[in-house]
Amino acid sequence: MNIQTKKELLTIARKSVNAAVNRQSEEKFVSSNPELQGEHGVFVTLKNKGKLRGCLGCFKSKVPLYKQVSKTAVSSATEDSRFFLDPIYPSELDDIDIEISILSPMQKLDNPLDLELGIHGIYIKKGSYTGCFLPQVATETGWSKEELLSKCCQGKAGLASDAWKDEDTEIFVFTAEIV
Repeated sequence: MNIQTKKELLTIARKSVNAAVNRQSEEKFVSSNPELQGEHGVFVTLKNKGKLRGCLGCFKSKVPLYKQVSKTAVSSATEDSRFFLDPIYPSELDDIDIEISILSPMQKLDNPLDLELGIHGIYIKKGSYTGCFLPQVATETGWSKEELLSKCCQGKAGLASDAWKDEDTEIFVFTAEIV
């Protein structure tokens, strides 16, 4: 993805977040950029001076990338339950950094330790319990493979920390292009 396309996506995300936080009507974006027409899973991460302020996403989309980025940016700004009691305020919008992760399709791993730290994001599923970490989490935390898997099981999926070792736990990996 070229620099101009990345700028277009970030502009869409920023305008979407600003409108949502200011409780304005959503802008209807249109893009003729061929790179933004594909259907991709997307996560949008919002931080203020390095502190997480929202991060939500989806693994699959049925709309063009630019529309999914707008929708996901709004969700990250307004629907992340971790921030219901401390929402993003209009006064902090100038300090919000936006990171867009465009996801590859997921692939199931037979051996969870085959994941590549900093390259793969993980999605863990056991019954109705699920958890996910984007690829950049491993880099940001410095966790080992075992720590990443354990913390995703316990902290994200609500499972025992060693649930990743169970036969009935499914582990998927994906990559992300960061914008």
